Amino acid sequence: MSQPSTPLHSVKDDRDDLVFLDEQTAAQPGEACGAVWRVMIVDDDEDVHSTTTFALGNLDMQQRPLEFVHAYSAAQAREMLRHEADIAVILLDVVMEQDDAGLHLVRYIRETLKLHDVRIILRTGQPGYAPEIDAIRDFDINDYKTKSELTRIKLYTTVTAAIRSYEQIRAINSSRRGLDQIVRASTELMSLHGVKNFASGVLTQVADILGTDENGVLCAHEPADVRAQHLPVMACAGAFCRLGGGVLTPQVDPRASEAIGRALSQRTSIFTPESATLYFGGKASRDFAAFVPLARPLDDIEKRLLEVFCSNVSVGLVNVELVSHLHNAAFYDQLSKLPNRTRLVEILDATLAGPARESATLALVDLDHFAETNDALGHQFGDLLLVAVAARLQARLGRNLTIARIGGDIFSVLGDSSAVNPDNILALFQTPFSIDGQDVRVSATLGLVRLAEHDGTGADALKDADIALKRAKVQQRSGHFFFSRSMGVEIRERVRMMHALRTGFASGELSVVYQPQVDLAERRPVGAEALLRWQAGNGDFISPTRFIPIAEYSGLIIEIGEFVLRAACAELVRLRAAGHLDFTVSVNVSQVQFRHPGFLAMLRAALQDTGAPARYIELEITESMAMEEPGLLIEMLAEVKRTGVSIAIDDFGTGFSSLSYLQRLQIDRLKIDRAFVTEITGSARGSSIAEMVIQLGRNLGLSVVAEGVEDERQAHILHALGCPMAQGFLFARPMSPPALYDWLRREGQALRA
Repeated sequence: MSQPSTPLHSVKDDRDDLVFLDEQTAAQPGEACGAVWRVMIVDDDEDVHSTTTFALGNLDMQQRPLEFVHAYSAAQAREMLRHEADIAVILLDVVMEQDDAGLHLVRYIRETLKLHDVRIILRTGQPGYAPEIDAIRDFDINDYKTKSELTRIKLYTTVTAAIRSYEQIRAINSSRRGLDQIVRASTELMSLHGVKNFASGVLTQVADILGTDENGVLCAHEPADVRAQHLPVMACAGAFCRLGGGVLTPQVDPRASEAIGRALSQRTSIFTPESATLYFGGKASRDFAAFVPLARPLDDIEKRLLEVFCSNVSVGLVNVELVSHLHNAAFYDQLSKLPNRTRLVEILDATLAGPARESATLALVDLDHFAETNDALGHQFGDLLLVAVAARLQARLGRNLTIARIGGDIFSVLGDSSAVNPDNILALFQTPFSIDGQDVRVSATLGLVRLAEHDGTGADALKDADIALKRAKVQQRSGHFFFSRSMGVEIRERVRMMHALRTGFASGELSVVYQPQVDLAERRPVGAEALLRWQAGNGDFISPTRFIPIAEYSGLIIEIGEFVLRAACAELVRLRAAGHLDFTVSVNVSQVQFRHPGFLAMLRAALQDTGAPARYIELEITESMAMEEPGLLIEMLAEVKRTGVSIAIDDFGTGFSSLSYLQRLQIDRLKIDRAFVTEITGSARGSSIAEMVIQLGRNLGLSVVAEGVEDERQAHILHALGCPMAQGFLFARPMSPPALYDWLRREGQALRA
């Protein structure tokens, strides 16, 4: 029996019939498997093997010779096909061990071995044993012939057609596999973060597609104006980078330099037998090219696949650059290039979660009076100053500490407490900064928090440092303040109170009560002061001294103040309807509310909407408020007076009023503070201030009311001093509107009696 595999040397014969040979020729020396078409002959007749190899052995098909592999039974073919590779065509006898052995072998080839590329030509000397239509329909076969049909020319034609089909199928499958690789490669590349990682991944995927070792150079070309935009850079023009250990490192390669230069200038990929220079078209001003050395020339399919890969990668590079740019914008300050607030919080969270928290301190560095510098010298000068401060902090502290710019003129320093201390940081500002050729002296104020004493997240630590910074700025500029737990409790209580106040106001927990004011001579009611009260949902009353400052701090006082004013105006209308015509309602106005640009419009709207007569509404402002920026206040009070309402100065005598301004404020009434009323009976000279205020009011033509009157002796002394009106617990406590009406009906009559 002949050997299973028998290469033949050329045999020339022009007859169109099968020629039988008794001997086989030796293989041509040096013939490689990759340069031949491998044809398997499966037949139990040795003569068929001989005549087939003789007929085809000296012929080239598709510019390649044939190499024959011989199997003499279906069983032998099964075993050989498990190991033989790159079989292009199988010439298969249908009837061998059994009548349908060949057809069973076809099923085994297609379904078990999953060999779908190989072309199968069925041959039979007994055509009746294998129905042609059923065989062609049920099995992927290339042709079906009887042995008597296969003359030499027809055999050549049939095998050539099968080889062409095999070649096309292999090309299609190769392209499909290549495209699958490209899709997978693109997916893997897009999962990489950062341009450098992406560049490394490109070279890895090219090597995978070509089945070569990972090696090469990937470079970016950037004009100078693009580099000035601080985009992520792999390699600038003229510098080339070689992949080494996953990191791109500069290295000059003349061969790569010349090839990449041509690819970038021609904006196309360039292929040579020794290398592939791949062009990746990026954004208009930023292109990429990769130089990859080759162990063998690439075929057309591989070149086309690489072109498709380059198109995908070009989109990926643009996307990765965009993501990198967005990452920088999200986590780094664009002016100073330092980490921003978001990135600092991440670093703080990591520090708090590790052992470094025990010795770490966070400091906020606020440049003193930077806004004035910015306004006086311009924003460009201010930006240069910020960059200079960032550079000095980075140069002097950055090696061991984290420097960040968290916004505006505030920087942060994070690290070991031995280095993050006020003396070290403030010392950096003792030397002037040179900006545009001029020396600029800048001081700074620090707020610090020791992370070992902090409970919470990085964002909480930043808030605590900010609290300390605000305290430092209030106490002493160019100084520092460390955050303490008591400060945190105080701030958290304020925030809790602020949220509770906002919720309570929205749900109707705030109400207005009224404390009557009486004429001391006749002991008859002449008015009432509207006072705000807050009864929380649990029934507890919260003191105005606690929640009014928080309402002012949060700005909620604007809404609350309008609520009180409208309630007082509406109550005045009801009082007048009840017969109390000569009755004035006083309403306290906070400084925040009074200086709000919409205050006058709100006052006019409240008067108009409720129908309250303006001459019976009185607004009370504090003495300290009256003396702050009196020039502006004079204009504001003049506008208020035009509405018809009157003005009283509350707590008079507690401040340092200027009498000249007092005359120009167009006020109507002075209120003696309760502290001076209490002193009336406390000492021999206790009535001196109260007496002075009463006399001042008389001289200026102003009405006077004393508040906090609690006993008859105080009321008697005040009346003797000439004070016309008073309010206090002696007469009535603050009361709800229904209680006020009862009091006016009953107690008012009793007072006159």
